[in-house]
Amino acid sequence: MFMLMKVASERGVSLPELIFWRQAMSVPMILGWLLATGNLGLLATSRMGSHAMRATTGTAGLCCNVGAATLLPLPEATTLGFTSPLFAVLITALILRDKVGKWRWTAVALGFAGVLVIAQPGDAPVAPLGIAAGLGAGVIVAAVSFQIRDLARTEAPITCVFWFAVYGALLTAMLMPVYAGQHGSTEWLMLMAIAVTGTFAQFLITAALRFGPVATVVVMDYTSLIWATGYGWLIWDSFPPFTTALGAPLIIAAGLIITWRERNLSRRISPTSSMDVGAIEEMADDTSRDPEREPERSP
Repeated sequence: MFMLMKVASERGVSLPELIFWRQAMSVPMILGWLLATGNLGLLATSRMGSHAMRATTGTAGLCCNVGAATLLPLPEATTLGFTSPLFAVLITALILRDKVGKWRWTAVALGFAGVLVIAQPGDAPVAPLGIAAGLGAGVIVAAVSFQIRDLARTEAPITCVFWFAVYGALLTAMLMPVYAGQHGSTEWLMLMAIAVTGTFAQFLITAALRFGPVATVVVMDYTSLIWATGYGWLIWDSFPPFTTALGAPLIIAAGLIITWRERNLSRRISPTSSMDVGAIEEMADDTSRDPEREPERSP
């Protein structure tokens, strides 16, 4: 989807147009699928305000993602998208005031070291606006993950996907009188392909999270860097620079450490535990120093 967006932007399609048609065209696709499967009732919700807030934040994140993809080489833009777990840890520590142990802080430091390597500060850096857009996407996607976690308590995944598309289309429709342009049949085919691939990807992610452990699904997301590199070679005849080859493994390693740590911590927390994850993590660190000590649990 992002590869198509990058190609379309090079052919004169503006960013607001890309996002509007990505969202607007997916609405009838989702409605058709729900009608065909007899699940139209899943769209009913009593949390319309929460969906509107999530869509507002998510649309801003999509703008940053698309901006990074159009301003940077695709592998670099994709790699910066992997910073979301790092910002999620920062949000947990600085805004939610939960305790974060040494493992996750180490991962954050490692990940942002990778960002510095890719950005090449002081040495012919890549497009600063593209770097800012990529990091902005990481921040916003991390924030959206908390919103989705809250919505998931009461809403079906397809409900979140549908209302995100509806509100996203409405928000970007306000920009269309200014940014809409005349395009040929090739550009319209690209816009349709963007909507199809984006909607299909959301269905696949929903299915992956339904049938597979979250930790496994998150790890598989890193394979997108392979596709981004392949598209860069096939379409733009370019390979990532040496700095990306150095920085990307650091960011990916940081994400894997956070995923591994969260998975281990979730196993330590009983269903009725009132203890926060940070406290469990500190106990786990203490236990690693003293094998005879077992962490206490809430009744």
